[in-house]
Amino acid sequence: MRAKNPMISLEGMASHPIVSFCSEFFYLKSLYRQGWLKEGRGIPEEKCESVADHSFGVAMLSYVIAEEYMPELDASKVIRMALLHDLCEAHAGDTTPSDNVSEQEKHEKESEAMNGLFKRIPNGSKYIQLWEEYEEQKTTEARFVKEIDKLEMAMQALMYETQGGYNVEEFFPYVQQRLSSPEVKKILEDILRIRKK
Repeated sequence: MRAKNPMISLEGMASHPIVSFCSEFFYLKSLYRQGWLKEGRGIPEEKCESVADHSFGVAMLSYVIAEEYMPELDASKVIRMALLHDLCEAHAGDTTPSDNVSEQEKHEKESEAMNGLFKRIPNGSKYIQLWEEYEEQKTTEARFVKEIDKLEMAMQALMYETQGGYNVEEFFPYVQQRLSSPEVKKILEDILRIRKK
């Protein structure tokens, strides 16, 4: 379910920390979001959203919604957190609820992946701390980005449904149950209204 990693292996080679970092996280451009590929959905790999596609969508939505509708949030922190939220999947893979992996096991694997990704970056710990803040869900910004992570999924499902007639019905109630912010709920309500037309 994964496309071939487009980057050459740099293992054992001396390289600038950023070149090494890129060679690892660029894999997200060709790592398909596994939930869309489940049997019965009908979404072919060539039309499947990648983890990088998703991360860009979450970052853009988070930034614009925070800037335009939720000025109480730190928009800079929101966009940085959104960009980092799934970076660990470059090593840990994209786990879905149907994979039956415990939250603890998933977190441990993803934490190890984040540490591996940032080990060569001079101030790598600051990126890991921001990702950990997202994982812990204790701040307003972290909870907001988590909701936008789900909202982006609903928007992508709408695209699949309207453009290809793919079977993604289950994603809408899944997202609906996980939103609490009135502003984010309003946006989802509009997505659901468009579905009914």
